[in-house]
Amino acid sequence: MPSKHKTKFLLRRIRKLFGLLGPGITTGAADDDPSGIATYSQTGAQFGYGQLWTALYMLPFMTAVQEACARIGLVTGKGIAAVIKEHYSRKVLYSVVGLVVVANTINIGADIGAMAAAAQLLIPVHFVVLTLLFTALILTLEIFTNYRTYSKILKWLALTLLAYPITAFIVDQPWPTVLKATVVPHFEFSFDFLFIITGVFGTTITPYMFFWQASQEVEEEKAKGLMRDGKPRIGWPHIHAMRKDNNVGMIISEFTTWCILLVGATVLHNSGVTDVKNAADAAKALEPLVHSFPNSGYLAKLIFSVGIIGLGLLAVPVLSGSAAYAVSEAFNWNASLNLKLRKAHGFYGVITISTLIGLIINFIGIDPVKALVYTAVINGIAAVPLLFLIVKIAASDKIMGEYKSRWLSKFFLWATFFIMGAAAVALFFTI
Repeated sequence: MPSKHKTKFLLRRIRKLFGLLGPGITTGAADDDPSGIATYSQTGAQFGYGQLWTALYMLPFMTAVQEACARIGLVTGKGIAAVIKEHYSRKVLYSVVGLVVVANTINIGADIGAMAAAAQLLIPVHFVVLTLLFTALILTLEIFTNYRTYSKILKWLALTLLAYPITAFIVDQPWPTVLKATVVPHFEFSFDFLFIITGVFGTTITPYMFFWQASQEVEEEKAKGLMRDGKPRIGWPHIHAMRKDNNVGMIISEFTTWCILLVGATVLHNSGVTDVKNAADAAKALEPLVHSFPNSGYLAKLIFSVGIIGLGLLAVPVLSGSAAYAVSEAFNWNASLNLKLRKAHGFYGVITISTLIGLIINFIGIDPVKALVYTAVINGIAAVPLLFLIVKIAASDKIMGEYKSRWLSKFFLWATFFIMGAAAVALFFTI
């Protein structure tokens, strides 16, 4: 086959593969949001290779949780809040929705602040002005762009994560030590260790991902014409396709997590930087990527800023969108990114209000980078009760029918619940 035809064939295959990827790849990329980057960078800087193993060992748990959430959406044709409303008490429903909205709003604020702080590394514009500009841009894209176009934007923004894997393999690594730290768990019963590992758990297996992926599976069903009279018409091929998408998204997410931890350990910790105080400190982790270029410090800041801003543009709509789906499902409001503003006032109202409250959080004097780490810890604690409900719903014969969780899924889901619960309890005992 001539090289020209080979190139066209390869491009067609890549486009086809990219087209098959949906909520799984978007959710996986959104998981490595500014909060994730800050938490993983701080972890690597503070503990070196000591928590590198978390990326490997959390992969099956993260994959199982997100597969269960996606399966709930596919099988029921409803988001998680709608399923809880149908099968549980109002007290449980409102507690779950409240927990998600509060956790997501705090996360939105931290991410917007991080985007503004990253932009300040490049342009001398006041922090407040930048937060306002990013908030306006995010709301405009989410409210006035249709879902099909918007989902494509989200997929391409995921490419900004590539800076960390590239850096990880450019830097001269002590590979025997790295591989051992990746496979052999290291644990310390101290507040600092448990605080940051709860943050790692919370920014990896996080509440907004549960609700977002379930709701986006429903959106995909509607877009593909699989809904009939409000009920999905699916079979095992749809479940298998969802699992492929989910597996790819989670593997990419955790590989990126491992790379961020590794870069933080090698570049920051080994250079004596054990506390990431601000965006400039975090940007130093990428300096080896461009060390041979003129103005390498500025280029590192540029790459870091583009990554933080790109992932912020990806994550904030996911955060506000998942909160909006939860509230709308609880109160029977129209909820879809495919709907125009005039047909879903409540849905877009929640998106707007949660984003604006998140914006306001930045004006109470909390350092943006530190806020990201604290947000991850809050998510780690908030995820525990939500995981319990997801385990119960996914295994319910009444709700899921033939698509209910089998023994392997149940094992990983219950293990995730107990591990994250134990980490949260241990953290409180060390305060």
